[in-house]
Amino acid sequence: MTDILIGRNEHATVALDPRYGNRHGMIAGATGTGKSVSLMVLAEGFSKLGVPCFLADAKGDLAGLATAADEPGDKLKARLQKLQLADWKPQANPVIFWDLYGKLGHPVRATVSEMGPALLGRVLELNDTQQGVLEIVFKLADDNGWLLLDLDDLRSLLAFAADNSKDISAHYGLISKASLAAVQRALLQLEQDGANAFFGEPALELADLMRQDMSGRGVISVLAADQLILKPRLYSTFLLWLLSELFEQLPEVGDLDQPKLVFFFDEAHLLFDDAPPALQQRVEQVVRLIRSKGVGVYFCSQNPDDVPASILGQLGNRVQHALRAFTPRDQKAVKAAAETFAPNPKLDVAAAIGQLGVGEALASTLRDGGVPTPVEQVLVTTPCCRIGAITDAERAAVRQRSPVGGKYDTPVNRESAAEMLARRANEKAADAAAVAAGAAAKDGGDSAWSGAVHDALFGTGRRQGMIETMGKQMVRTMGSQLGRQILRGVLGGIFGGRR
Repeated sequence: MTDILIGRNEHATVALDPRYGNRHGMIAGATGTGKSVSLMVLAEGFSKLGVPCFLADAKGDLAGLATAADEPGDKLKARLQKLQLADWKPQANPVIFWDLYGKLGHPVRATVSEMGPALLGRVLELNDTQQGVLEIVFKLADDNGWLLLDLDDLRSLLAFAADNSKDISAHYGLISKASLAAVQRALLQLEQDGANAFFGEPALELADLMRQDMSGRGVISVLAADQLILKPRLYSTFLLWLLSELFEQLPEVGDLDQPKLVFFFDEAHLLFDDAPPALQQRVEQVVRLIRSKGVGVYFCSQNPDDVPASILGQLGNRVQHALRAFTPRDQKAVKAAAETFAPNPKLDVAAAIGQLGVGEALASTLRDGGVPTPVEQVLVTTPCCRIGAITDAERAAVRQRSPVGGKYDTPVNRESAAEMLARRANEKAADAAAVAAGAAAKDGGDSAWSGAVHDALFGTGRRQGMIETMGKQMVRTMGSQLGRQILRGVLGGIFGGRR
């Protein structure tokens, strides 16, 4: 059997055919009704088939995938008997832990250039004008070969744009210093949210999410999101970036016997809350087209209507846990959830949704020809791994034997826009200093020559100048000649000498 067992009842079995694993799916239900267990069942099932998975662990309970379950007690044995799982045995799954902050797993990084201005503008909550400024700044970096790797690079580029806004506006379009300042303030807020740890190198390579272990089982990548979930925009933007990267980099493969990768998007409502129409359209496009890349996307949320109808219609495999209809919105959600299933004449779906117990679900999957099976109320199967959190020591042991630890644990800071712009500024300052020094030297030489000539001509306080010396000499000379003439005249008159 290659099908992934989801659950059973007395009359029917619901399983997921791997051929339709890339037709996406939805796991919904109120808190505490068993959504996480259903997600673990699917992830474990895909892993056994050799299909890698990626999922976000918002509460820490999905980390149990890395550890084998305890030996079954009486309660679990009774459940296994109902599910007809005679060959069930505890077993761990191959898991790699990831963490944007690098604390509970290997750091996950992306460069600013890979994120792009569209997604980055959303996480910065920019308006249309500010978004346009950000796109101009990215274009400026591309044209000049300035690598945007981390937030320091983007900050330096924004400062450069502010200092040269007039020249940049002439070539790329008007950018105001007020808009640049708004982007800089938003960037500062993003840094305070911890995004410095996310942007940088070495950047995540998608091949490391699509691994198999030595036995051929698909590796399950678990993103620790208990802290990340507190920053909804950063959380949803990161996951959407990852989905977009898969869409852009993977080749077209059509329909395979089983997916190449399965992507579980927990807390899916965070992706669509306050999302602008352009971004929602992008998500819809990716979900619709990524199927042909061999990637399956499974959304997990409390209510099916957390996902827009245009995307919900693309989700062929459904697992619906209990919904409690306490409010008019809840009643509407129950009705909407019931209408998304292929009808079963023997089951009142709307009534059943409110009466499901923990570990029970309404399930429908795609079978031959991609046709959904009639919805069935089933007891969800039990995964072979631990259901719940693991200890710090167990997590450390899993991380220690990870095949990618040496690749991502040490950050790399190569020359990029920040260093290039700093060197450019230093060179410009050095050139200006050289010009100033040359001018000063020229001015200083002229002044020294003039001073020397003045001193030679007019003298200083310590010595006579040429003009003063010549003047005195002339006076002495004139005085001597005149004196001799007077003396000769006087003596001649006295002694009666002849003229």
